[in-house]
Amino acid sequence: MSDTPALNIPTFYRFSQPIVGMIWAQTNGGVIGADGGMPWHLPEDMAHFKRVTTGHPVVMGRRTWESFPEKYRPLPDRTNIVVTRQEGWSATPEASGAVVLDSLEEALVEAQFSPGGDEVWVIGGGQVYAQAQEHCNVAVITVINSDVSGDTQAPGLGHEWSFRGASPLEGWHTSKNGTEYRITLWAKGDTEFQAE
Repeated sequence: MSDTPALNIPTFYRFSQPIVGMIWAQTNGGVIGADGGMPWHLPEDMAHFKRVTTGHPVVMGRRTWESFPEKYRPLPDRTNIVVTRQEGWSATPEASGAVVLDSLEEALVEAQFSPGGDEVWVIGGGQVYAQAQEHCNVAVITVINSDVSGDTQAPGLGHEWSFRGASPLEGWHTSKNGTEYRITLWAKGDTEFQAE
């Protein structure tokens, strides 16, 4: 979550209707986390995440919130909505800066009425992604050309999802640290947007 250089990747899509999206990074094998964090360092993906979500509400589980270093909580310029069933957590110092709700459905309604609520972004973790799929119509997935192991898997997108584009369309971008990655876009049903 540190300051990152400007990402030299064009945004290859523009949404022309309100969306509820999921955004995550994963390895080739679908790993999205290990021991409460990400088992890679990819500043370009952090910059991409910031560019996509800034100005829009983000919805996450408590463990995802707690995985952020304290100085980055709440994520700036975004309504941070945390879903947890842990009683009394909203009154703890750890919850400072978050809108805390006890169900994903409540969180998504809250998000749509928050600043920038024409785009709502679900940002983790694994259980929240699994629950959110039925409510989402867009997924922006960074695929990292790595097979590192982890303990949290990305949700499998069902047959109702279709691939809509990637940057680069073929092959990989190469991070300054040598990591190869590409950013992919998936959508459900007749979600409309322009791919550039």
